[in-house]
Amino acid sequence: MLIETRVDGLTVLVLGAGAQAARLERRYAAAGALVRTASMPDDVTPALLDGVALVVVAFTPAEVSAEWDLTLAGVARTHLLSREPEAPAGQVTLVGGGPGADDLLTLAAVRALATADVILFDRLAPTDHLADLAPGAELIDVGKRPGHHPLGQTEIESLMIERARAGQRVVRLKGGDPFVFGRGAEELGSARAAGVSARVVPGISAAIAVPAAAGIPVTYREVSHHFTVISGHHPLSGDEHAHLTRALTLGGTVVVLMGVGTLPHLLAGLLRAGLARQTPVAAIERGYTPDQASTLSTVGEAVAEATLAGISSPAVIVLGNVVRIGGRADLPGT
Repeated sequence: MLIETRVDGLTVLVLGAGAQAARLERRYAAAGALVRTASMPDDVTPALLDGVALVVVAFTPAEVSAEWDLTLAGVARTHLLSREPEAPAGQVTLVGGGPGADDLLTLAAVRALATADVILFDRLAPTDHLADLAPGAELIDVGKRPGHHPLGQTEIESLMIERARAGQRVVRLKGGDPFVFGRGAEELGSARAAGVSARVVPGISAAIAVPAAAGIPVTYREVSHHFTVISGHHPLSGDEHAHLTRALTLGGTVVVLMGVGTLPHLLAGLLRAGLARQTPVAAIERGYTPDQASTLSTVGEAVAEATLAGISSPAVIVLGNVVRIGGRADLPGT
């Protein structure tokens, strides 16, 4: 439910009990109203109605008893009455939050956040203004970071399903795109296996967006006509190093997500597999934030001189000749 009428500073009375009443109470309070509640007809007294600008009915006509019917008839003679539609059954929406900036959320993502009852958000999701984007929603941090693992993956999925089964609209907010190293497919499968309605709102992947923020295209005419996206969460094997070296040698681009911790191992492995030492490499830290920073080097220099040793997560690593396209002239050979 989206509240489009301005109610900030007004007193709103919510009639009814249960999940729908609680949902409406949260939403009107988040919209700035002074909320009063009445769960039973006897609770609706002249004192409670005094100063009320809007009375909201939080139950369906089928749930109206004779007592409520009489009470509503009396209230309608003196107050503006709003009948809210019945809340839909609980569902899960997997939302890709993009590379981290609020203005890179899709319209579908913004709508899902605005109507959410509970949001389970990750560390790299856009959270600076989440309370404004999701008025009245319960915000639960489930993001994993070094030394901080509030919930394991199984627990996250269980909580997601439990809340949806209770009739809540659950948003699972993730950085980038849910299906790019985001375990979104696992969560979608778990929800559907549990009989819970679930859908996916794609997000802008950091693999493409963050290099673009530094002026680096992942493809470029006559320079690179294909790109490979890999996870650097775990060290790669010798065969994987050889595969990436061949891709780069053939004029491709390699983009590494979550690869700060394993970067020395990656670059050393690529050199062992025969990659040219002068191959350009860039690290873009904290893309689309005021603290965004780019470090440019070559694979050989990065290993020998540790020019990339000081970068910190989150960062996206780009290897290939497209790095030279970024409008910079501080690389050997440019």
